[in-house]
Amino acid sequence: MYEGVVQDLIDELGRLPGIGPKSAQRIAFHLLASDPADIARLQEVLGKVREGVRFCEVCGNVSENQRCRICSDVRRDTSVICVVEEPKDVLAVERTREFRGRYHVLGGALDPLSGVGPDQLRIKELLARIGADEVSEVIIATDPNTEGEATATYLVRMLKDFPGLTVTRLASGLPMGGDLEFADELTLGRALSGRRAL
Repeated sequence: MYEGVVQDLIDELGRLPGIGPKSAQRIAFHLLASDPADIARLQEVLGKVREGVRFCEVCGNVSENQRCRICSDVRRDTSVICVVEEPKDVLAVERTREFRGRYHVLGGALDPLSGVGPDQLRIKELLARIGADEVSEVIIATDPNTEGEATATYLVRMLKDFPGLTVTRLASGLPMGGDLEFADELTLGRALSGRRAL
């Protein structure tokens, strides 16, 4: 253990996802050895992220404005909505260049053990979008893990009564227990184009 603020910095860095104790220590000492101007830029960006980033009022994606660039794009197909768990999943699907519709970011997945139920996700907003717009297909693109499958099952139950709505799920080919953000573009593109009706 180190003394004072150095240990505090290591502890805070270690709380970030994917950063273990050794990585946190390496990052902390890298920051200590960095030029003060680099540290100032990092502080400034962190401040801007907290104050300047908002979420799209339509889909829930990360945005600088009230609407994200995808929801503002009139060329996107408004009749198809791809439902994902997190904003990072939007980027994963966009990298495939297979999808030209709109998105809906849930803000997570159902996880009763962690206290995440339907009320903590943006499911009501999804239902309102489908009811208000002329949506013909909802693609459920949650992660292929226990929480993602539970969320997909719940969404299918909620969406089955919408007349004329086709509900599909990404095709198999994604490894069970994985995350969309780590799938390569080819695999995710094939899973998107080969989606199956539920």
